[in-house]
Amino acid sequence: MKAARRLAKRAFRRRENRFLAEGPQAVREALRIPGGLAELFTTAEAEARHPELVLAAERAGAPVLRVSGEIMAELAQTVTPQGLLAVCEFVDVPLDRALENAPRLVTVLAHVRDPGNAGTVLRTADAAGSETVVFTDASVDPYNGKCVRASAGSLFHLPVVVGPRFDALIPELKGAGLTVLAADGAGDRTLDEAIDEGVLARPTAWVFGNEAWGLPEEILRHVDEVVRVPIYGRAESLNLATAAAVCLYASARAQRGSQGERPSRT
Repeated sequence: MKAARRLAKRAFRRRENRFLAEGPQAVREALRIPGGLAELFTTAEAEARHPELVLAAERAGAPVLRVSGEIMAELAQTVTPQGLLAVCEFVDVPLDRALENAPRLVTVLAHVRDPGNAGTVLRTADAAGSETVVFTDASVDPYNGKCVRASAGSLFHLPVVVGPRFDALIPELKGAGLTVLAADGAGDRTLDEAIDEGVLARPTAWVFGNEAWGLPEEILRHVDEVVRVPIYGRAESLNLATAAAVCLYASARAQRGSQGERPSRT
């Protein structure tokens, strides 16, 4: 329990290559990865509600530790724990492995510091069909508890790359045949224009920046183009997660339209 509790801190997560994932949805998705779930803490109430998850963990060879509600409250990072807490192995992959299959849609988080926003963008990227999500060295740790919860299981669904420097990342993205677009209010081209002119039908890496001050000039200089989401009403701007959703779904539609594909579900 002491070892699990320490995983709330980034330094210990990095040392152990493990992180905490709370709730039945996260446990369910972690179990889909062979060896992904290392230990499972559960209360009696949670085991009664989700016996199939506890049984699956046992069948996967993961130790199942039954604890009281008080101990679960100490281990969990939420105000109202759900009674299931998994210790999981890191799932991130090297950049070259993430790019080896020539992805058509990549999401890059550069200088994104809020874990809730980062997790929501990760979840949105998963839903829009992004094939890789990159957290640069200046962004939040994707294994932060709040980020893991906000991803709603998507952390386990697609390749996640952690820690590359942006100046080293860009040549790799371009070398993989991706057009690198930055989403920023200072863009010369609007998203509508990018759609109409066929820009988004190309394999694309979208770069999203800090919640408060966007992308710094040194990053904007390295991308192929800066694109802004048009504001038709009186709102000053869109928040990070909303802007990411608009851009990623625009690319998803443009790419699937060019290939004659239809979405498999809503």
